[in-house]
Amino acid sequence: MADGLPVERLRQYLRELKPEARSLLIAELERGLLRGEATPGAELVLQELRRLAREAGRPASRGGSLSRLFFQPLEPFLVDDIATHKHPGRIARVALEPIWEWICRDLLPGEAKAVTDDVARAIGQHDNVRAEDLARAFQDRVALRGEAALDAAHADEKSLRRLANEIATPRGVEDFRTVVDVLKARDALEDFGAVLPGHTAALSDDILGMLKTRLDAVPSGEPGKFLQRLLIVMSRLAAPWMLAKVATRGAGSNSAPGLSESRYGVAVSIILAEIDRQVGELKAELRSGRGLAVGALLKSIHDAVRGMRAEIDLSADSVWARQLAAACADTSNLLKGEIEAMPGRVARLLSPRAVQDIAPGSSIDRGDAADTEAQIAFVNICRQYADGLAIGDVTRRAWAELEGHLRTVGEPLAAALREAGDSDRTFRQSQFEAAVRFSAIVFGDDHANMLAQTGNDPGERRMAARAS
Repeated sequence: MADGLPVERLRQYLRELKPEARSLLIAELERGLLRGEATPGAELVLQELRRLAREAGRPASRGGSLSRLFFQPLEPFLVDDIATHKHPGRIARVALEPIWEWICRDLLPGEAKAVTDDVARAIGQHDNVRAEDLARAFQDRVALRGEAALDAAHADEKSLRRLANEIATPRGVEDFRTVVDVLKARDALEDFGAVLPGHTAALSDDILGMLKTRLDAVPSGEPGKFLQRLLIVMSRLAAPWMLAKVATRGAGSNSAPGLSESRYGVAVSIILAEIDRQVGELKAELRSGRGLAVGALLKSIHDAVRGMRAEIDLSADSVWARQLAAACADTSNLLKGEIEAMPGRVARLLSPRAVQDIAPGSSIDRGDAADTEAQIAFVNICRQYADGLAIGDVTRRAWAELEGHLRTVGEPLAAALREAGDSDRTFRQSQFEAAVRFSAIVFGDDHANMLAQTGNDPGERRMAARAS
């Protein structure tokens, strides 16, 4: 789907979709991922859709055409994370706008205004080649002037603090250094990326051998250049954890000590930082209540943890082993609360009520029912990855409790609906319909359809009871 499609074009396409189309796309891609279908670029698309959803409530960026062209070479080095979280060689996307504002305000104010106008005119005349040439020339000037500014700042502690305050991001100086380094290496990085495969879902021996040859060609005394190329390789992989395969092949060792002594060891730090980012994103999605593609996100975390353990021997105590264990513990603690709360939420929603306790014409809250249904579906997804994320026991207990409650409550709710009067029928109907939807997730459509019929037909009710 996203195979061979430049990320910026993909992002623009997703931005232009209507919210309804985005929702349909999210649902279809997540279902496919959880069924094990290999849709090229699905996880990348879902990540972009989650990011767009988070940005929906933020003010629109003031960056224009020049800023978008200016930052294009940075794309493999951007990460959708908070600005304080360190990712080796990468920049939080949220830091770009403050950096751009500093460039236009302090570093090259006159030139930035002139080039912005020139690029706007070129694009207005549909001369994209000229617009790109103008942007590349401006990149070269920023790299030259920016390096001079960084060197001057590092020569004096006071100047360094002033520069950090002017850029006004948590890691401003370090992030701008990364921008300058990428712009200086722009042409070499483009040449390196041009010979790599596009979206790569599997790493064959031939591909691994080719990547090792390309990476080993970087001089050993230039760790910054080596890191840049590792990140470009990762940007082509279907999942970041696959970089572990590249690292073990390049280092000739899958042991933590062997990797740590090799320059390929930085790949492990890259992957661990990405796992931490995904855990943070999962936490944000669950807290927001959107639950946007959390199943696919959970799968991504699970696959990354499993992939790391499969590719790298972390049996001995090491910093990496402790970091991975901490990420698993964070995920487990985050999920346990969601899982343990689910059976009680279902029980409260479907609890039989006396007629006198039901307001005439009322019903259960539709939003609450929909959220509960989504929570059941999420816990069902957790079951697939429970043991790998150390939530096996709590998930099995919660699911058994849910199954027991739904088996117990179905017949009483059906009987109450059949016997309902005018004042309580709407409420009884809403409770029963929720029980049917929940049962479809837990027991399957056949059971749910049979249960649905028992609300009216006593014979079918007895058949459903026997089937249970």
